[in-house]
Amino acid sequence: MVRSEGITDRWLTAHEAIPTGRALIVVDDRGENSIVVVAGANAATVWPGSNPPRGRVVIAQLEVPITTVSIAFEHASASGATTILNPAPAEQLPDELLDNCSVVVPNEHEAELAGGIQSLLLSGAETVIVTRGSAGATLDRINESTVTVAPVPVDPIDTTGAGDAFCGNLAARMSTGASTVDAARWAAAAGALATTVAGAVPSLPLHHDVEALLTT
Repeated sequence: MVRSEGITDRWLTAHEAIPTGRALIVVDDRGENSIVVVAGANAATVWPGSNPPRGRVVIAQLEVPITTVSIAFEHASASGATTILNPAPAEQLPDELLDNCSVVVPNEHEAELAGGIQSLLLSGAETVIVTRGSAGATLDRINESTVTVAPVPVDPIDTTGAGDAFCGNLAARMSTGASTVDAARWAAAAGALATTVAGAVPSLPLHHDVEALLTT
């Protein structure tokens, strides 16, 4: 599947003695989800060392070791890349990681567990975007007014994958040179579309789907 989507698998590593990571997802009758993560081989992810991958935007979440993410973001920041952290599953975020975060994208629960928006900003994050489900999202920078990203109305079936769709599309749009605010608006539409399809990977929308939603 990775190759069929045109994604290089050069950096994938197989661990013969460690099972593939799993996520157990339960969805209630309102379409809200609860996820239990079994890290498996994800927990063995390490920084590749010499000749690492490069990109304009580097995005990570916390299903891999936080030390690995910290090293990746340190190298990415040093090369001038934009770094985006989705702090999920939620855990304590060290200042040395936040110092290298261009954008942190928690949901409301994750933002609260991290000490709140201002705490994230004061600890080093340049921008904090909090995803708020059907209420859209908010974007904050230190000493600036909050920007509200309006929700895109849809009829949700399953919220699984909505955060992933938001973060992935945010990164993709920023990699094309879009401003953080414009990228967040696009990402909000992608996240909304993801709630209209059951499942995680099947719900992730394509570019033309998001574009169609925003132009209707």
